[in-house]
Amino acid sequence: MSNVLVFDHPLIQHKLSILRDKNTSVKEFRELISEIAMLMCFEATRDLPVKEIEIETPVATAKVKRLSGKKLAIVPILRAGLGMVDGMVAMIPSCKVGHIGLYRDPETLEPVEYYCKLPADIAERDVIVVDPMLATGGSAAAAVTFLKKRGCRHIKLMCIIGAPEGVAVVQEKHPDVDIYLAALDDHLNEHGYIVPGLGDAGDRIFGTR
Repeated sequence: MSNVLVFDHPLIQHKLSILRDKNTSVKEFRELISEIAMLMCFEATRDLPVKEIEIETPVATAKVKRLSGKKLAIVPILRAGLGMVDGMVAMIPSCKVGHIGLYRDPETLEPVEYYCKLPADIAERDVIVVDPMLATGGSAAAAVTFLKKRGCRHIKLMCIIGAPEGVAVVQEKHPDVDIYLAALDDHLNEHGYIVPGLGDAGDRIFGTR
């Protein structure tokens, strides 16, 4: 089954406490989403391979480690996932960014892809799918399925808040995908919102609530 890592870092937890507050402004909410994504990116990229090279410092020759050229892609699930992209790109400037847009069919309740724009070499890249909320897990699982159909073999999922129901769905459908969360909340309510959660992340990022 998927590994689930829930971050307990004080900086992440502090920022998350402000993110949850219903009185936090749109501007501050946006900034916090980006900052938390940046901090989570450290752990999600911990297994990147490095190589040893020699450089000249102003004082002497030194053996140092640099990334060994592993190709990465960040793929946000539209629209809320966009809020996490800038923070991650700031940490990994060489990554490429794709986008997947999904909606839920009102009759079948299954996720339907309405937009997908990915780097041409996506199958050769390690992919981190990002979405602030992992609620029912339907959209996240579908996004991973679409990426696998396009040849992706190494995929991680990074969300700020998750519900046990959503985690279980992703684990069942994609046991090979590691899940990174800043918090694992209690449950989903009858409307599919994470409790205690933070409301609709997309509305709060884009000021449309």
